[in-house]
Amino acid sequence: MRAADLTLDELVHFDDEAGVFRFVGQRSLVVDVVALGLLRKHLVETLGVRGAREFLTRFGFVQGWRLTELTRDAFTWDSSDERFAALARLILLRGEARAAPGPTTGIVGPGGMSILDSYEAEQHVIHLGRSDEPVCWALCGLVSGALSSVLGAEYLVFEDRCVARGHASCRLFARTREGWRQERHDELRYFTPARLDELLAPSLGDVPAALRRTALELKTRRRASKRDRELGIHGLVVRSAVMKKVVDLCVRAARVDSTVLITGESGTGKERVARVLHAESARAGGPFLAVNCGAITESLLESELFGHTRGAFTGASTDRVGLFEAANGGTIFLDEIGETTPGMQIKLLRAVQERVVRRIGENGDRSFDTRIVAATNRDLGQEVAASRFRQDLLYRLKVIEVKIPPLRDRRDDVLPLARHLLADAAARFGRDVRQMSARVVDQLLRYPWPGNVRELGNAMERSVALAQGKVVEVDDLPEEIQMAMPSPGAPASETRPLHDIERDYILAVLDRNRGNQKRTAKQLGIGSATLYRKLKGYGKAVTSSR
Repeated sequence: MRAADLTLDELVHFDDEAGVFRFVGQRSLVVDVVALGLLRKHLVETLGVRGAREFLTRFGFVQGWRLTELTRDAFTWDSSDERFAALARLILLRGEARAAPGPTTGIVGPGGMSILDSYEAEQHVIHLGRSDEPVCWALCGLVSGALSSVLGAEYLVFEDRCVARGHASCRLFARTREGWRQERHDELRYFTPARLDELLAPSLGDVPAALRRTALELKTRRRASKRDRELGIHGLVVRSAVMKKVVDLCVRAARVDSTVLITGESGTGKERVARVLHAESARAGGPFLAVNCGAITESLLESELFGHTRGAFTGASTDRVGLFEAANGGTIFLDEIGETTPGMQIKLLRAVQERVVRRIGENGDRSFDTRIVAATNRDLGQEVAASRFRQDLLYRLKVIEVKIPPLRDRRDDVLPLARHLLADAAARFGRDVRQMSARVVDQLLRYPWPGNVRELGNAMERSVALAQGKVVEVDDLPEEIQMAMPSPGAPASETRPLHDIERDYILAVLDRNRGNQKRTAKQLGIGSATLYRKLKGYGKAVTSSR
């Protein structure tokens, strides 16, 4: 038999009368991976990383040994290579992970075996954040137990690359215990059974229960803080590929003092990106001063930026240093630069080009040593074409351009940002609101976020203020987010029949309205009788009250 011939239909049987699920004839259970993720989180917080790893590794080892025992007598393999391939196939069918294309026998060779879609790495990142070390502990144990059973000798598996560390895939290597003794001497203990009290001792000891709870709470807070740092850089939460490119560009641009223009829609976080530029530069020890050029009149803006002398105008009772000078050795951030008047643009051009300013009321110039970062939500190219913005100033500002995409184009950032903003709002308000329900998560991903990160922050603040418990529910969200519908479009790589798209969308709207057919028909712009017929055609239970 070949490994590719293994199918789930033949391996799994469910006795619906007895309520028994069997895998290769042995009673088994279907376990939600989120539950396993929460168990992992609880083990780490209770036993520490070492205790959790040892527990899960040994548990995985027993699973792997049992897995090969179950299939040993059930199948006859065409070759020894097929026996290795069957192991990878069984792990895939069980849903734990899948082996990348290539020879599965490589796991006992110098190249190892790459693993994709590890549920352990996924759940670890979700519940505990990014890790400095590999985290597929149960998977390493499972493969160790299976190989040891197949090969008749103790083979131990370790991981050198892991998705939880930021790698594209996980990679496993297998050797005998003696083969690992020099390289992994300290880690071999994870494959040695330990008593529970030995695991608990270094983590909890004899500390009273109240102090233990406090210690665990502090550890959880520190881990949450570390998770926030690891998601991004200098407080900038990043998960999507497009925002990682933005951060990479910022880090490279920070190495030089060139003027940077940050562009993007309102609310995308342009000032936050400017702060990353400053923090990653050699000027990080200097001041970071920001001014909104669109919120101040031209005369006040000139005084704010360039400074003035005593008596230069009514109310100028003392000398004032402008922000260009005040930011010496640091960074000045000119937000909404596209809102400045033509007269102010001429003055800014000289300051940007010559690195000198003239205070109002003075005759001489003053030089400054300040990094200039500007931002706008306007298309300055179109503003130049419409003669509302100076082309020469644009060229001076746009030495390096950093484009921040809107939140709707970086959906992977929505949930990490929401969790970060939720925790921040809860801390500010002193409320114990810790998480969001599954329906809230669904609505956040459906909503297009025209107000970008600023709108998301406002939504999380409202949710914390209105939440009646520790979990944010749909009713706590702003109404427009509550009513957000899924897009009826199909992915570019998939063409679906129009009837299927219509059905899915109608049922989604009906679900959003909690089965209220009258309201659903009104929102869809169709008659109640038409909706009734469509639902009946979909096999959806239809009540007489429409």
